Amino acid sequence: MDNLRIHNDTIEELKQRLDIVDIVSEVVVLKKSGKDYTGLCPFHQEKSPSFSVSPNKQMYYCFGCQAGGNAIKFLMESRKQSFTEVVLDLCRRYQISVKTLNPEQRQEFQRQLTVKEQLYEIMAVAVNFYHHALYQSQGEQALSYLKEKRGLDDDTIKAFQLGYAPGGWETIFRYLVEQKHYPLGLVQQSGLIKPRSTGNGHYDMFRERVMIPINDSSGRAIAFGSRTLGDDTPKYLNSPDTPLFEKGKTLFALDKAKAGISKNDRAIIVEGYFDAIALHRAGINTAVASLGTALGEGQVRQVIKYTNSKEIIFNFDSDKAGVAAAQRAISEISSLVNSGQIAVKILTLPSGKDADEFLQSQSNGVEVYKELVQKAPLWIDWQIGQFLLDRNLKKADGFQSVSKQMLQLLRQLEDSNQQLYYLRHCAEILAGGDGRAVMNQMEILRRQLRQPIGKICTHRPVKPSAEDNLGRVSERFLLQVYLHCPEYRSLIVELLEDKDLAFGESDYREVWQKIREVESTITDPQRLAEITDNRLSEFPQESRAAAELFKLSEQTQEDLANPGLKIRQAVVSLEQLYWETNRRYCLQQCQNLLNSPEKRNAYHERFVKAQSKIDELQQLRCQDPQ
Repeated sequence: MDNLRIHNDTIEELKQRLDIVDIVSEVVVLKKSGKDYTGLCPFHQEKSPSFSVSPNKQMYYCFGCQAGGNAIKFLMESRKQSFTEVVLDLCRRYQISVKTLNPEQRQEFQRQLTVKEQLYEIMAVAVNFYHHALYQSQGEQALSYLKEKRGLDDDTIKAFQLGYAPGGWETIFRYLVEQKHYPLGLVQQSGLIKPRSTGNGHYDMFRERVMIPINDSSGRAIAFGSRTLGDDTPKYLNSPDTPLFEKGKTLFALDKAKAGISKNDRAIIVEGYFDAIALHRAGINTAVASLGTALGEGQVRQVIKYTNSKEIIFNFDSDKAGVAAAQRAISEISSLVNSGQIAVKILTLPSGKDADEFLQSQSNGVEVYKELVQKAPLWIDWQIGQFLLDRNLKKADGFQSVSKQMLQLLRQLEDSNQQLYYLRHCAEILAGGDGRAVMNQMEILRRQLRQPIGKICTHRPVKPSAEDNLGRVSERFLLQVYLHCPEYRSLIVELLEDKDLAFGESDYREVWQKIREVESTITDPQRLAEITDNRLSEFPQESRAAAELFKLSEQTQEDLANPGLKIRQAVVSLEQLYWETNRRYCLQQCQNLLNSPEKRNAYHERFVKAQSKIDELQQLRCQDPQ
């Protein structure tokens, strides 16, 4: 429908309804930063947030790739859709009447909107039908189950509009189609009835089950979950995907939890409907539930847009299936977890109970649960604990298995500060309480982490030969540029002084001093190389070192043709060498000060800082300067 001509009134009404933070947060994890929000740009690869969203201006802008615009432009770019496609989708979403210059096109679009509105109405009628049936004689068993087995009172049952699907193959079919006169096709689209596999006719999707309405974030019923009261399989049965409902993008009770999540700045995700209901009944109104499928990134994004801290607590069962579900959930959202965009914690309840069982099992269950929420470990601490279960680190196979798993875990972490913290934590565990062995374990893990994996750096400012080291190559390059490219001299001096760097190679250091002396005495900057070469000939030792600075190879001449970014990378290399020297010194001091914890901790802090700088500079060196 790209040829659809949409009236300006419709576009203006849509712009008034749109909230750019709400739109962008479905794709980008946003964090509050003053009046605006920041996150990682979805339009180019980056590890430090340069993407900004302004709710006041209703605009977004990336300082990295210069992408920017309003909410409609964002959806056009992120979805690769045309303006018309985006506007029509948003009008459906916000139930805005579309005005066009072509009456036939308008009628078709309004018909599509009407279908959705009718489906919402059918679902609302079905919710009332099932809820009413729960309090009739036919629903006695279901009501007893909810009150006695699940411990729910009438207020909770009413708040969640729980119900009962009576027995019989055509109960809801006859009610909706024959009594309420809803079109058969629409009722089938709602997922409440199914066509018979043989012959004509339809039958009810849900029969003799406790019914649990699933709402969207606005509180409108879009589907049902259900639990059998007998031996029917499956025990839990959900609605199929419909025009209103996508299982992988929906969370149960989000409509009731979003205010609590925002107020408490955290969300609790449980596995079952009744776990979420029990927590809400207990006053813990931050709980939502997955719908029997692996928790996906889309569902997590639905939750985190209501929090500033982006903290999520997984409270899955503590049995093997629950542990597997937690690990699977972490894997599904690994891009958010490993980059530190969200903080995931794992809550494991005692005795393998789920939240519903735990709250009912003891008189002070609510208070204990809240305490456990506060103490829930970060996912990585929990994961390390899983590595150590039934493992003896004093035996070679146990030690090898755990260290290998730890290394794989450390490799996943993209935040360098987080990686450094857990590098030491893992080393302490592997050292088994031997303080003298901690630093050695850290070095072993660090060397293993540095082994090439994934993307390898493919560019260097200048490639070192076998007899050269990185420092010497970088210093030689800077001296060559300084001598032969006058326009870059101030940049080199500025970068070296800004980082407080000096030439480490003794012969180059002496040559640099001579260059600066000559420079202070001449009036023609173009003659610096010539005069310095003549002056150094008076000093045989410096002259030998300077020979390679004046007799340039073809490759060097090419490198000097456009040295701008290569200068910066050479300085970065020198800065990295400085911090590596600093790190080695701190490591040595930590090993020598085992009996002086205070001094040892001070050097360890300097060690961590140095390593953080090294990691940061290593990434800068890997950037292609072209």
